[in-house]
Amino acid sequence: MTRIIDFYFLVLKATIALLLAGMVVLVFGNVVLRYAFNQGITSSEELSRMFFVWLTFLGAVVAMREHGHLGVDSVLRRLPPTAARMAALAGHALMLLATWLMISGAWTQTLINVHVAAPATGISMAFFYGAGLAFGIPAFLILLWDAFAIATGRIDVTTVELVRDSEEQVALEDHDPALAKLVTKH
Repeated sequence: MTRIIDFYFLVLKATIALLLAGMVVLVFGNVVLRYAFNQGITSSEELSRMFFVWLTFLGAVVAMREHGHLGVDSVLRRLPPTAARMAALAGHALMLLATWLMISGAWTQTLINVHVAAPATGISMAFFYGAGLAFGIPAFLILLWDAFAIATGRIDVTTVELVRDSEEQVALEDHDPALAKLVTKH
């Protein structure tokens, strides 16, 4: 099961890279065409916007799995273990509620806009609103698994890093994990 999940997130990362490349090509190509030839690609702006929305939501799913979202857990670290576990579970319950609202709203908007076409491309606007589902469903499952792991003691909230302290810490961990641990101790 772990291999399937890892493969899924590898596909997500590749999709994000392709969406970013598509955005660059569309926007840069349109700029060159506008300034050099006084013409442009009609659907470029619309496709770029859709790519950006999908890139953002898919990137948020990847960051959620890697606990890469920024947050403050200083209160959690100062609480006794049982209170810290209860606070972490309460936080996860609130995040699950917010994610459920996201899924519900995205599903409703997707259904409403199935027959609505985007003006320049003619693509169904359900594709645009479906990005909320592409984020919400995996995020809900990740949060549910983390809440289960906290409740059963598989994750010790007093020692584990549920959130990142800063963007610099995330960047440092990506390049040199050993140096990042050394820097956080001091």
